[in-house]
Order: sequence, then C-alpha cells, then structure tokens
Amino acid sequence: MTSSKKKRRINPIVELVGLVAIALLLALGIQAFIVKPYQIPSGSMIPTLTEGQRVLVNRISTRLGSDPKVGDVLVFHPPKGAEPSKSGYRGSSDSEGLCGVRGNIESGEPCPQSIGGEWGDENYIKRVVGAPGDTIAIRNGRVIRNGKATREPFISSTCDGEGTGTACQLPKTITVPKGSYYMMGDNRGESNDSRYWGPVPRDWIVGEAFATYWPPGKIGGL
Repeated sequence: MTSSKKKRRINPIVELVGLVAIALLLALGIQAFIVKPYQIPSGSMIPTLTEGQRVLVNRISTRLGSDPKVGDVLVFHPPKGAEPSKSGYRGSSDSEGLCGVRGNIESGEPCPQSIGGEWGDENYIKRVVGAPGDTIAIRNGRVIRNGKATREPFISSTCDGEGTGTACQLPKTITVPKGSYYMMGDNRGESNDSRYWGPVPRDWIVGEAFATYWPPGKIGGL
C-alpha cells in the first residue's frame, strides 16, 4: 500500500473540539467587532423597549466612522458613577455632581457637560436627542432642539401633567459640545440620562441598536 493511501484520520473527538473552538472564536469576534446582543436592564426606554427585552447592536458602523443621528437608539458607556444608587441622579441635594455645572437641574437647565473623562463599567441604552452644536431645552419632557419642538411619538407620557419631576421642565437652553451626543430615555419621567450627567463623547458609544429579537412577539427593527 502506497503512503498516499496511509493518510491518518483525525480523531473525531479532536475534530469536534476544533470545530467548537473555531465557532466560539467566530462568535466572540462577531460580538466584539460587528454585532452584539444586549438585554434591556430597566424601564427607561418604555414604551419602545421594555425591561428584559433583547436587542442587536451594530458595532461596526461607528468603528468605520459613521456618525450617530438624532433619533438613533444607542448603547454606550455613561460617565463613571452615573448609576442612580451612586449619583443621586434625580437632582437631590446629595448628588455627587456628575454634571460639570453645579445645580443645573435646580437652575432649570439640562446638564451641559459632565465631570471628568472616564466612562463607567455599565452599558446604557438611550435615544440621541441632540447632535454636536445643537441647542437643547426640555418642556414637559419633550425636547426643544434648535428652538423647535421635536416630534417624538415614541415617548411615554410620564412627564405630562402636574406633579412631574423637575427634569421634565428644563427650559434653559444649552449647547451640545463638539464630538458629543445628548442622550435621553423614551420614558422621560423615569430615565437616568444626559439631563443629569451631560453629553456622551463619541468614543464612549458602543453602537446602534437596530433590531429586537426577544421576546418572539416583539421581533422587528427599531
């Protein structure tokens, strides 16, 4: 028998392990650079997204230089310490001052800048309501961008009527800094967002949420 007919066969177990390893590496590579699944951690995006719902996040567009647009739903890193339990984000007197302007909520303006240049470990998901250079104010939870009330059919009604939180009424105008984006949850009365800790630098953006895949009854685009 010739040597060509004596080819050694790969052990099936070794072959299976190799295939599984390759599949895992491909899956990790896709999540790291292309598309990443993300679970909604809170009700801040109601009614668009509910707690526990799962979405797919496009990571490649921002890596290739595509700029976010007003209306996009983004996953990003907030400033370090922005979690409600740490920051007193509802404008309480014990706030750690994540906004670079002291007392911004009490003075009636959205936070125009955050303190420091370090992002937190958490991932947040919110909607872009202001791009670099836009002017922003808030009335009844609705965004006044560049002097005009924006059409926002996707937001909840938690800021409508009397007795709503102070962050629902921020009539003093601020300007979104160059290279940053203003982020707010669709559930305006129950969202920890840029109103409290300022604009999000572009480098802190993970990617755009473009579709929801769980639960099955809510499969679709965003």
